[in-house]
Amino acid sequence: MEERLQKLLSSYGVASRREAERIILAGRVRVNGNTASLGDKADLSSDVVEVDGKPLKKPPERVCLLLNKPRGYVTTCRDEKGRRTVAELVSGCPVRVYPVGRLDLSSEGLLLLTNDGELANRLTHPSGGTKKIYLAWVTGYCPGAEAAFQREMALDGKPLAPFRVRLRGSEGDRALLEVTLFEGRNRQVRRMCELAGLHVTRLKRIAEGPLKLGDLPPGRWRYLTEAEITALTET
Repeated sequence: MEERLQKLLSSYGVASRREAERIILAGRVRVNGNTASLGDKADLSSDVVEVDGKPLKKPPERVCLLLNKPRGYVTTCRDEKGRRTVAELVSGCPVRVYPVGRLDLSSEGLLLLTNDGELANRLTHPSGGTKKIYLAWVTGYCPGAEAAFQREMALDGKPLAPFRVRLRGSEGDRALLEVTLFEGRNRQVRRMCELAGLHVTRLKRIAEGPLKLGDLPPGRWRYLTEAEITALTET
């Protein structure tokens, strides 16, 4: 069956779909000896697909990792600015894996990495609605300030999908909020808090779908069990 090349590359563990598009646009993919273009399709039962001159191989066994990302690491496999990447933290994994979604440089907590491009695409697609829970330490708080989140909010001119904000505790102008999101906009929690007059000093993701960070130490990772992977695919 014919499939788009970026989907094939993703399902075979070459790269995420977005990175696969860049690989195709760079002219690094050939189908039956011809340089491929974005939008091309192929059927591996009858076509020969090559990346950098090497034919696609059967994808390795699916691997999913849960990493407790520390602050100060970028969520990418390579960084042109020479910053530390999450790939360094999972270098002990024998299979090449890619981040699922992002946590910005100053954020920490639960980050999934996998060689399963289809699973990654499902979890990051806007229509997926995968629940993510964050702890946000903020300043500028005054009693009742969390009520600001009950008003309709928009980022970049687009209304936000439903979300939940719960006060965990406060002291003076500092507070700890628990924020639950069902979509992933760029720096959404930080920007939402800014709209509410609050400044985030620390941000930590503690859950994604059915997975919880638990007591995994910062910088450490573990394999997901098959039961956890199945639960993710059913989210």
